[in-house]
Formats: sequence, C-alpha cells, structure tokens
Amino acid sequence: MPYVNIKVTREGGPDGTGPSADQKAQLIIGVTDLLHNVLGKNPATTFVVINEVPLEDWGVGGLPVQEYRKQTL
Repeated sequence: MPYVNIKVTREGGPDGTGPSADQKAQLIIGVTDLLHNVLGKNPATTFVVINEVPLEDWGVGGLPVQEYRKQTL
C-alpha cells in the first residue's frame, strides 16, 4: 500500500496560488501509474497526497527560495 507525498510551492498556478485542480489530478494519476508500471503496485491501494507550501516557507541551499532565485539568475 504505497503512500506518496508531493510537496509543491504555492505559486505559479492559473491564479498565482499553486497548481490547478487539473494539474493535481495529472500528478495523482501519473504517480499512481508509475508505481503500478514500475513496481506492480495496485492503483486501488496507492495513496497520493499533494501539499502546497507557501513560498516563504520553502528554502534551498540555506536560503529562502526567493533569495536563492535572485542569486542564481
């Protein structure tokens, strides 16, 4: 019974707040299909949870992601 947790920043969606419902549905079916095709897991018992994290709560390389992006441009 696989459990997959996907975390994404809450940005960049159609309304600027995160992935759309359609994009989330695509992630869920894509991950479910991947586990089925690669590991033979039963889709009926595969759980996929998507969490949206506010951008200010996300960090990369020891920096808030917004600062990290500024430095890597």
